[in-house]
Amino acid sequence: MPFVELFVPKGSLDEESRDKIGGRLVSEVMAAEGAPDTEAARAISWLVVNEIDAWFIGGRRLPAGEKPKYVVRVGVPAGSVNDAKRQDIVRRVTQVLADADAEPGRFAEATTAWVHINEIPEGNWGARGEIVRVEDIAAFVTSG
Repeated sequence: MPFVELFVPKGSLDEESRDKIGGRLVSEVMAAEGAPDTEAARAISWLVVNEIDAWFIGGRRLPAGEKPKYVVRVGVPAGSVNDAKRQDIVRRVTQVLADADAEPGRFAEATTAWVHINEIPEGNWGARGEIVRVEDIAAFVTSG
């Protein structure tokens, strides 16, 4: 059950690119996590796009019209991923961004996109006014 945040400079993505990324990003993270592809699992796997008004790199503002930079934060329950799954998440997220970009080769550069995997400690995820634990999530996504 990922919560994915995409950060990109405002105006960098046209509607088609945003839809292309949004349509795949969460499902790719779910696949890397090993989550079942069920309606219940999809219902609690969210993506938000944050278009940033001012983006600075090395103390300098990214000029308007510059090729976009990306930060993708993926929140998952702690203990639900190992190093192989983390690597797969980073690879899949980077590929989704590259596939939506006019110059996919630039994603081989460290200066194009960052992927942060945030593992939310057990007891620090909540819904319906209650703490949600990993076993609660597993039960929900497998039985709905």
